[in-house]
Amino acid sequence: MSASLLTLPGHEKDLGGGFLVRRVLPAAAQRAVGPFVFFDHFGPVTETPGRAHDVRPHPHIGLATVTYLFEGAQMHRDSVGSLQRIEPGAINWMTAGRGIVHSERKPDDLLDRAYDIHGLQLWAALPRAHEEDAPSFIHTPASAIPALQVGDAGVRLLIGEAWGLRSPVAVYMPTLYLDVQLPAGGLFDLPPLVAQRAVYAVDAALQLDAGDLPARQMGVLPEGRTVAIRAGAQAARLVVIGGAPLDGPRHMWWNFVSSRKERIVQAAADWEAQRMGQVPGETEFIPLPERRFVP
Repeated sequence: MSASLLTLPGHEKDLGGGFLVRRVLPAAAQRAVGPFVFFDHFGPVTETPGRAHDVRPHPHIGLATVTYLFEGAQMHRDSVGSLQRIEPGAINWMTAGRGIVHSERKPDDLLDRAYDIHGLQLWAALPRAHEEDAPSFIHTPASAIPALQVGDAGVRLLIGEAWGLRSPVAVYMPTLYLDVQLPAGGLFDLPPLVAQRAVYAVDAALQLDAGDLPARQMGVLPEGRTVAIRAGAQAARLVVIGGAPLDGPRHMWWNFVSSRKERIVQAAADWEAQRMGQVPGETEFIPLPERRFVP
């Protein structure tokens, strides 16, 4: 393997009730790619009646969550009053800013049905000037996401600007997020659209001119040059993430991200005292971890 490709294998993490995700960022070798400081891949897994991997209300500060589904559905609720069904192909951008609380649950109409759930959740750290912005939630439907053909690849421009197109998703700094599908043996030339880029192989291994990338792993790409990405003997799906470098280091503990350690301490105290708001109609919440943040 070429030394120019940093490969991040990730690790399995149980979010509760046996719901496993592959967590790729943050990694010891790479804390962030552009603004993205967190990358979870969940599924594909079949949800069945009586089995609900609901995520109870929990808080965030200093980041934006970015939820994207390949299959299935979720119901998003938050403390600013948002109620949104999340479905495949849409981008759901929640700015936590100075503090937000949200939950993700199985939709009521799917409680008695079996269905597959598969998707990604990313966190983008907010620039320091926006870490304390007012919280908000914006849903961009699948129909509003630009799609194009680049060589053999079908590309959806989830976030950012590329090939003369722009995603309608508003961001705080140069950010790139692509959903790419390649036929068996297909080739995709990825130009240096942003300063930092990484490729995640969603469902099949990829061949990169910078080195081979196994399925369900991330490759951090060399900066400043076009990288050739080829599917193997089967069709492959991949995502590209990246953007401009962050404006300084970030501290990350539990669901909190900040450029200031003391801000994380304050957020923990606020959540423990239930001062960060509530999700309308919900009384459950996820408590702070037993092991606390130590500045």
